[in-house]
Amino acid sequence: MPPLRRRTLVKSLAALPLIGSLSGLASASASSGIFQHGVASGDPDANSLVIWSRITTELGSVKVRWEVAEDAGFQVGARGGDVIASEHRDHTVKVLVDGLTPGSVYYYRFYCEREYSAVGRTRTLPVGDIAHIGLAMVSCSNYPFGFFNAYDAIAKDDAIDFVLHLGDYIYEYGAESWGGEAGRKIGRIHQPANEIVTLDDYRQRHAQYKSDAGSLAMNAAHPQLLVWDDHESANNPWMNGAQNHQPASEGLWHDRRAASLRAYYEWMPVREPQSAARRRDYWRHYQFGSLATLTTLETRHTGRAQQIDYSAYVEQIDSLEAAQLFEREVLGAPDRPMLSSAMEVFLAESLRDSVALDVPWRLIGNPMPMAKTRVPDLAAHGISMPGSDPNDPKVSADLVWKGRFNLPFYPDTWDGYPWARERFYDLCRQHGASDLVVLTGDSHSFWANQLSDDEGRAMGVEIGTAGVTSPGDFVDQGFDLQTAAQIDMLFAKEIAEVRWTDNLHQGYVRLTLTPAAGQADFIAVSTVLEPVYRVSVVHRESLIKSDDGVGYAG
Repeated sequence: MPPLRRRTLVKSLAALPLIGSLSGLASASASSGIFQHGVASGDPDANSLVIWSRITTELGSVKVRWEVAEDAGFQVGARGGDVIASEHRDHTVKVLVDGLTPGSVYYYRFYCEREYSAVGRTRTLPVGDIAHIGLAMVSCSNYPFGFFNAYDAIAKDDAIDFVLHLGDYIYEYGAESWGGEAGRKIGRIHQPANEIVTLDDYRQRHAQYKSDAGSLAMNAAHPQLLVWDDHESANNPWMNGAQNHQPASEGLWHDRRAASLRAYYEWMPVREPQSAARRRDYWRHYQFGSLATLTTLETRHTGRAQQIDYSAYVEQIDSLEAAQLFEREVLGAPDRPMLSSAMEVFLAESLRDSVALDVPWRLIGNPMPMAKTRVPDLAAHGISMPGSDPNDPKVSADLVWKGRFNLPFYPDTWDGYPWARERFYDLCRQHGASDLVVLTGDSHSFWANQLSDDEGRAMGVEIGTAGVTSPGDFVDQGFDLQTAAQIDMLFAKEIAEVRWTDNLHQGYVRLTLTPAAGQADFIAVSTVLEPVYRVSVVHRESLIKSDDGVGYAG
């Protein structure tokens, strides 16, 4: 999409000048030689965190020195050790550094074969009373669709303490699949060129994504709190398969999933599980002093029932009555879980602890939209699918057909699992947590949603971030920019839980919390087609706490 046209759509509350690809501390992360993939850190608690790098070498095993200090010159409180980078872990190195001081900034680097890595900056979680915390919410970085400018902007954002990556860190598609045409135009073609299936495939794809300049900058600048979604393995997985997995040509799903998760743990700054068999059990609970807690959800590999595909029911849904029957008996069928029983136990314990601590903010790291997002009747407003007969629904992606019957937007999100969503709300309410701030990725759109259960009881709010590069669905389906903006407005006007949404931009959300209030800035980058860009705040929401829970101001 031409950058000039995109810029005309920005309703800017604040704007910054043109920004290049790297600056300051992060510029050193674009190193060549043996540390081509930079450095990263994450998965912190109050006294420890993970630091990561990767060695580019033809040797079987090499010794790598790591160093951590309280200053960028590595003179104060310096400590370190040695670790081996081996072929067994694709020459990635990961160190769990402990014995650190809560709420403190640290600097780290690696040394190998007479070369230093970039210097990374990280921090531990705070304890006690704190005045504020700044989180960057980010999701859906698809390499061929553009440069990771949102990552670069986050690296330069001084208000950010931690990066919450909500999934789709990589995409599994081949060079001729989704995004391929866009990638050829700007010279960003997926490697390997095939759809990734094997362990070596997944390793190569992670390596490519970490070579992006914006990725190098963000990884060096801030520690990460990580959630995975579907594309880290394959589109729309469930317990025993995935929409984008064909066993006849791609082998057993469990083998492919195991390869994807192994590569994820090798290439991401996260703590190792107790055993390879526990890699799927990836959930976390973080505490930010007396200010907030964050519990992250695993919704793909440990408990999810198979998705419902609209295309299998298109012929049956020919009236509002038939659509309502479909929702009750198919989408709403009982015992279609999203979370595993182990995930629910962890969530319950985390919520119980959070409520006992009496923190103002209870955050949920959630991979895909939770709010009820029914499609408004677009045809009634003169909107038809581009290049199609609006009265002839042929595919499940036909947005106008869904709007005709006011059906949920996507059956892969929580909308496709209403029984599981009510179960989640019930569990939260049982532990005194009906004041949730749900932080969401996946949809390639910005969202400010209000959450409630099926009985209309308020459960909190949902803040959703747009894609780093992945295009908004309405634009991707061929609607022109004016119509896509109109659809956004119809969702906000006609769908009760949607306060505001935007599918026109790529970027990130900056969430700032204090004991008394919160603020969500929805930050867009002007283009992803080149690594020089502008950033602007396209929308802002203020969060307030009250005896009734959490909501939006105004």
